[in-house]
Amino acid sequence: MAVSENVPLDKVRNIGIIAHIDAGKTTTTERILYYTGMIHKLGSVDEGNTQMDYMEQEKERGITIVAANTTTYWKNHKLNIIDTPGHVDFTIEVERSLKVLDGAVVVLCATSGVQSQTETVWRQADRYHVPRIAFINKVDRLGADFDRVLGQIYERLGANAAAINFPDAHEDQFKGLIDVVAMKHVTYEDADGLKMVVSDIPEHLKTKAAAYRHTLIEKVGEADDAIMEKYLNEEEVSTEELMAGIRRSVLKAKFLPVLAGTALRNRGVQLVLDAAINYLPSPLDVPPVKVFNPNNVENITYRKPDNSEPLTALVFKVASDPYVGKIFYTRIYSGVLTSGETVLNSSVDKRERISKLLLMHANKQEIIPKAGAGEIIAVVGLKETKNGHTLCHDTNPAVLEGMRIPEPVVSMALEPKTKADQDKLGIILRKFLDEDPSLRVEYDHETSQTIISGMGELHLEIIIDRMKREHGLEANIGRPQVAYKEAITRKVEDVVGKFISQSGGRGQYGHVVIDVAPAERGKGVTFIDKVVGGVIPREFIKSIEHGIMSQSKSGILAGYPVTDIVVTLHDGSYHDVDSSDIAFQMAAKIALKEALLKGGSSFQEPIMAVEVSSPEEFMGSVIGDLNTRRAKITELTSIGNLKIARADVPLAEMFNYANAQRSLTQGRASFSMEPSYYAQVPNNVAEKIIGARQDYLSSRKK
Repeated sequence: MAVSENVPLDKVRNIGIIAHIDAGKTTTTERILYYTGMIHKLGSVDEGNTQMDYMEQEKERGITIVAANTTTYWKNHKLNIIDTPGHVDFTIEVERSLKVLDGAVVVLCATSGVQSQTETVWRQADRYHVPRIAFINKVDRLGADFDRVLGQIYERLGANAAAINFPDAHEDQFKGLIDVVAMKHVTYEDADGLKMVVSDIPEHLKTKAAAYRHTLIEKVGEADDAIMEKYLNEEEVSTEELMAGIRRSVLKAKFLPVLAGTALRNRGVQLVLDAAINYLPSPLDVPPVKVFNPNNVENITYRKPDNSEPLTALVFKVASDPYVGKIFYTRIYSGVLTSGETVLNSSVDKRERISKLLLMHANKQEIIPKAGAGEIIAVVGLKETKNGHTLCHDTNPAVLEGMRIPEPVVSMALEPKTKADQDKLGIILRKFLDEDPSLRVEYDHETSQTIISGMGELHLEIIIDRMKREHGLEANIGRPQVAYKEAITRKVEDVVGKFISQSGGRGQYGHVVIDVAPAERGKGVTFIDKVVGGVIPREFIKSIEHGIMSQSKSGILAGYPVTDIVVTLHDGSYHDVDSSDIAFQMAAKIALKEALLKGGSSFQEPIMAVEVSSPEEFMGSVIGDLNTRRAKITELTSIGNLKIARADVPLAEMFNYANAQRSLTQGRASFSMEPSYYAQVPNNVAEKIIGARQDYLSSRKK
């Protein structure tokens, strides 16, 4: 079957492979491509020759940095697959992939179990209501415990989960798999796992298999009435009935089928493929997509995954190719997209011409003439389109909901080594900004430096490396800086901001009265207009809001952005002649500065959720070191001889932690961390930050 060949929509699966770093996502995807005939030689992450990790940085580091798309076939079903990164620094790749996917395979390690990034990607999948199946990988390793990980899925992820197969194995003694649905024993005759042998369950495993099946029926029954009725009446549930019940439950995202295997040793991956086509949704099983009228956002309609419906497509990722230029990864929700046609980018009201349509196979491309509803393809030729924009026809305009973009937590200063490189730096960074919405770039006028902000040290390190390798640009780099913020500690009312200027000719007059209150964590700056009676003309309200937002980018303590406040404008005055946009902007800035002073503005710092795994003999040193970093230990658990510590630690204390941990544990420990929340900085630490910031700004001005 040719890859570009169309198949019925009910036989299409758009799925993502998601997991914590090192759980085996890319290895699993590599085996999927091998068994489906897309590749004929198995690659290895360690050797840097897998299909999906094609960037030089991915090959060198043995990690996935960008989500890679591919299309393949299994048992007359078309699979559009996205292999996503596991490192938290590249969480935007997971976020935008899950936005457009219909289902996901969650990969877990049979020794490490549910880890911090597993919980993160699980929450992301919850946010987009993505049905899932789980694959517990590496069941052949020493210390592997399938049942313990199954328990963690229930406890930590809160999933209604049960095994649909389990390993006939004890740690590194792997023999095969027990299919709990069909009640069969699966073994393999060859090292590549191509020759599967399905036989009856051995006598010594029948009792265990029956117990697993009983649990499976019970868990599916909790989500499906038909199975529950059979269960309560103690009636026999056939294989077909059980499969149908599992599918109904998965589509409602109320049940998680769990499979076992070892992708590296080529065992169990075909059963994951079977589960994907049997249980995960097709585009027809997903609710119609909600669209907004671009001229009236309150006018909401729904479009079904049908080629006869008006075109609705979301550009969820922009990438650059050295040969064809920009590539726009696109999910088509309804209608048909044809090469050569002109479409409307309704997000910015611009018309765009489609020069080519592509099916992507990692960094390789296959040109196709058109694509229909339910497809994930790539578009070439767009000029004004960016991440999160909607493509449609101007006869039926519509806008899709945008994506959630995480806030950056680490910043770094860049200075080109030569004057000639300054303009080049701007062009390169604009290209990276188009590709990566989680990257931020600002120019600091006080220090004459370009500041880039991202999700972590590794994120920024990769950006710097790509600048050098792909564009030949080297820059002087400042040490990473924490993205501090400011927030008030108490509500202040009736704060007055007045701007009056008279210097000959027409004067300037702006007068505002605001209340400022703390907001919920993560809400940013909210502006509310409660002016009544025309005390301030309507045309100046936008100017006041602009002044508030502008001033909030620079707080009063050390110039860091202000966050999590609600600003309510409720009074003021104007002058018939002297009032202007700029006067009210200035008045708003003066008022917010005063409110920050009166409201007890305080420093807020990003707190990281850190998980450390260490042999027992080093855990005392690990805990002691974390305590010196202002850590708050939240949990201590054990997995065999391995101790797991979970803690909330300020990001400022975690720079260079990898080297410190390596030294403390002889390189035998590992850790992961992810942004968790912002919290107030202790006063003694805040004083040091303010002093250091002032010294830094003074040194830059000399």
